Amino acid sequence: MGEQVKSEMNIAVVQAYVELGDPDANLKRMLDLMEKAASAEEKPDVIVLPEMWNTGYALDRIRDIADPEGRRLPEQLSAFAHSHGIQVVGGSIAENIGGQIYNSMYVFGRNGEQLAKYSKIHLFRLMDEEKHLQAGEQVVSFELEGITAGASICYDIRFPELSRTLALAGAQVLFVPAQWPHPRLHHWRTLLMARAIENQMYVVACNRVGTSGDTDFFGHSMIIDPWGEIVAEGGEEEVVLTGKIDRALPGEVRQRIPVFEDRRPRLYF
Repeated sequence: MGEQVKSEMNIAVVQAYVELGDPDANLKRMLDLMEKAASAEEKPDVIVLPEMWNTGYALDRIRDIADPEGRRLPEQLSAFAHSHGIQVVGGSIAENIGGQIYNSMYVFGRNGEQLAKYSKIHLFRLMDEEKHLQAGEQVVSFELEGITAGASICYDIRFPELSRTLALAGAQVLFVPAQWPHPRLHHWRTLLMARAIENQMYVVACNRVGTSGDTDFFGHSMIIDPWGEIVAEGGEEEVVLTGKIDRALPGEVRQRIPVFEDRRPRLYF
């Protein structure tokens, strides 16, 4: 008989400081924090990283420091997943693919196998992303040991169409790596809770901390359940945030309040 799947999944969210424009320092920091997460008394099933953790928003030199052809850092994350037997939602990295710069999330299974890759589809004009980055063109979901999950990066959560599309495709968890700054903490918390409530799904959001240039990032990484209740929330310091998600809860909530059955899409567009 195969190994029985646990009813709960342990999540570790790595809310980290990101050094502007220093991929080597950032890789060391991230691996150290991932080791810390992996060595917890209750071993995580999934480790989640923040957005653009390899470079930060050093967009003026991003072409030179982005991961060449998306090889080095995904290989490091894959090796970590394999050696520790932990699934990794690798936040996102800046990668240079054939001369085009993408902001991409890689996901790896316990054996180090790549489960998904998602490139951010909504580029944030307030930080000049559209001048330096190429937008992704695919909505991406993936399986984590029987749980269907959706990929979303930072600014993406302002577009409810994306999370709803993922939910309609079966997603029960939405992963959101981010670099979301002051003064928009209220927007961050409200949008994440709204995405959880309206789609009756877990939201696991990993934001960075620290100052980069004149921008302050506030952390407040969150795990939110399908009722919109906060399972765990970080402060503004570097931390490994932990919490559990219950595999059965999204289905129970969707049965209690049948939002998806009561939709009338022919009237919406």
